[in-house]
Amino acid sequence: MRTFSKSVLVLFVLLCMAGLARADQKPNIILLLADDLGYGDLSCFGSPAVKTPNLDRLASEGAKFTRFYAGSAVCSPTRASVLTGRYPLRFGITKHFNDRNMWLPESATTVAELLKGAGYSTAHVGKWHLGGLHVDADGKRMNNQPGPRQHGFDFYQTQIEQQPIRGRMGRERTIFRQGGTVLLRNDQHISKDDPYFPKHFTDANGDFAVELIEKLSKEQKPFFINMWWLVPHKPYEPAPEPHWSATTADGISDDQHRFRSMVHHMDAKVGQILSKLDDLGIADNTLVLFTSDNGAAYEGFIGDLKGGKTDLHDGGIRVPMIVRWPAAIPAGQKSDPFGHTNDLLPTFCEAAGVVLPRELPLDGLSLLPHMKGESAPTADARGTVFWQLNLYKSLQRHYPKPKPYATEVAMRGKWKLLALKGEPVELFDIESDPNEQKNVIDDHPDLVASLSAELNEWLNAPRTTMSK
Repeated sequence: MRTFSKSVLVLFVLLCMAGLARADQKPNIILLLADDLGYGDLSCFGSPAVKTPNLDRLASEGAKFTRFYAGSAVCSPTRASVLTGRYPLRFGITKHFNDRNMWLPESATTVAELLKGAGYSTAHVGKWHLGGLHVDADGKRMNNQPGPRQHGFDFYQTQIEQQPIRGRMGRERTIFRQGGTVLLRNDQHISKDDPYFPKHFTDANGDFAVELIEKLSKEQKPFFINMWWLVPHKPYEPAPEPHWSATTADGISDDQHRFRSMVHHMDAKVGQILSKLDDLGIADNTLVLFTSDNGAAYEGFIGDLKGGKTDLHDGGIRVPMIVRWPAAIPAGQKSDPFGHTNDLLPTFCEAAGVVLPRELPLDGLSLLPHMKGESAPTADARGTVFWQLNLYKSLQRHYPKPKPYATEVAMRGKWKLLALKGEPVELFDIESDPNEQKNVIDDHPDLVASLSAELNEWLNAPRTTMSK
C-alpha cells in the first residue's frame, strides 16, 4: 500500500469536494465528549443518581447506541482514536499522556483537517490532553510539540496542560473552579481582563461553545465544533448553584454529591448549546453526537459491568453514545449493534460529503447509514476489533482491579478475548454474558488460537512514532 502524506490527503479531499453541494447543504457537526462518564451515568441510560434532561432530550430526538465502545480505558488514547479513526497503538499511544513529552504525531490525518479541507470552520473547545499545550514565560504556547492548530483547528480554547500547574490544581481540587485562570486560547494564555478568566472551567467552555455557534453560524460555510468536557473527571469539585442544591441526597458521600453536581452542570451546558441551535434555526441540519472517552472512574455508575477506568473489561471501555441530526436521522431510535470511537471520523466525513481516499488508513467504519435506518455494519464486514493499554494495576474504582490482568483485547462478533502481553487469559461470550462473569477460554481452543494470532499480528504491525 502506498503511503500518502497528510498534505496530499487534504488536497485530495479539496479536489473531490469541488463542484459538489453548496456548503450550506452540509450539516454543522458538534461532537460532545465527556471525560470518565460511565455507561450508566445518564438518566436515559439508567442512572439511579443524576437527572440529565438535556441529554435525555438529545436521545429522544435522535438515536441512542447501547453497545458503543471507546478506543481505550483511559483518556489520551481514545482522543487519538476520535480524531484519526485509527487505533491509538498505530501512533504508539499506549497510556494517558503525562503533560510533559507526549503528543499526537503531527503527521496524523485528523477529522478536523479533512472537514477543514472540505470547507468547514473548525474549532476545539475544552480538554485536549494530546500534547502541545505548554507555555513560555510570556504565556505564549511553545511550538516544540503539535497542538490543536497543527491538527486542523482554526480556533481553540483549552487549558494549559503543563506540570507542575495541573498537578498542583488537581491536588488542591481547583481545576474546575479556577480553570478560567489557566485558559489557553489560540496559542496565548488569556489575560486577567478576559471575561472568561475567572470562570469555572465548565462554564468557560460551555459558554465559549455557545459563542462560537453564534459566530460561526453567520459565516457562509458549515462548522465543526469539537467540544471535549473535563466533566466528570477528578478532582471532584462542587459545581456552582443551582447544580449543587439540585443534586443533594440523603446517604451519599461528599464526593458522590460533587460528582452528581458536575454531571448536572454539564447537562445544563448541553441544554444551552441545544437552545442556541434552536434560536438560530440551525438545529435541523446540525449533527450533534455525545459520548465519553472511557468508562467510569470512582464515583460513576456502570451497573453490573465489570471493571472500570484503566481496565479493559466492558466497565472500562463501554460508554454511552447519543446522536441527533433531525434532517437525516429518525428520532427515537435505539441501536444495539457494535460501534466504536474509530467510527466517528468516517461517520462525520460521510455526513459532510467528504470522499475518503482509499489510501487513507482507517480502522473504523461509517455508522451514518445505520443512523439513518439501514442495517449496521456486520461482524464480518468489520472484522476483529482490538484494544491495547499499558498495564495499570490500580483500578480507578472503589474496589480492586479484576484479575487476571489484561493489556489487550481482540473482539470478533460476540467473542471477546483478553490477553496479557499477547498471551490469552480470558474469553467471554458478551452476548450471553455481558458482565463477563464466565471465562470460557478452555472451551474454545481453536477460537482462542485464531484470535490470538490476529492480535499478535496487530501488535507487531508498523507504527507511527511521535517524531514523525
